[in-house]
Amino acid sequence: MAAKRTKKAMTASGLPPGRRALRLHGTIARDIGMQIVSGRFRPGNVLDGEVEASEQRKVSRTAYREAVRILAAKGLVHSRPRVGTRVSAVEQWHLLDPDVLSWVFAGEPAPEVLHGLFELRGIVEPAAAALAAARRNQYHLDRMRRALDAMSRHTLTTDEGRIADKEFHAALLLATGNPFIVSLTNGVTAAVDALTEFKQRIAPIKRDATPDHWRVYDAVAAKEAERARDAMTELIRLAIMDTPTKQRPRGPTRASRTTLF
Repeated sequence: MAAKRTKKAMTASGLPPGRRALRLHGTIARDIGMQIVSGRFRPGNVLDGEVEASEQRKVSRTAYREAVRILAAKGLVHSRPRVGTRVSAVEQWHLLDPDVLSWVFAGEPAPEVLHGLFELRGIVEPAAAALAAARRNQYHLDRMRRALDAMSRHTLTTDEGRIADKEFHAALLLATGNPFIVSLTNGVTAAVDALTEFKQRIAPIKRDATPDHWRVYDAVAAKEAERARDAMTELIRLAIMDTPTKQRPRGPTRASRTTLF
């Protein structure tokens, strides 16, 4: 009988109870997170209390509480006794968290976001390519080559091609052999994917970026550090030029460097 009840619970929504709960508080976190990164809720704003918010959303207090915990783990909010849950300062947000980046790019991101991400890539990835050229082994080369083959086959206009693109950049960072650089993998690959998807959404990209990646690979495979650095620098420059002129990132002004809105 218990087995039958469990099966019924799973089939009612297609998901077991635990998975349904996970999806529910994840959806709540996404909804609030998007309102935060879009500026609907600004730093310093206090969110509705747990009882009021859960009643408004017609969800359990547990689901809402778990959603707030997700947001707190991403640095978007912080809670204090007798004060409530307050939106954190932008400097405390984990902006390279893949979820946070996806929420930022759900709309049209501010120019400072585009500039900041390309600036980050320009600082990290050329240096990482040079290190990878000096330290890579056959395993790293095989991973990069498989990723490039998939990029060539699927192109960056498809989900499969963009997944392969992320894999290429992840393998490159791994090849540096530096655990601190490797720890940036999720953030850097999320930035690469967010920027590519955004450009595709604004206007179809006519230029095939795969040869740019092959040039990086060839330099890394040849153990030519400076050529690898230059190839990655050029790859990023061309990625900026692929951005439509209206949205193309320009340097942020002094007054706008700490805001996304």
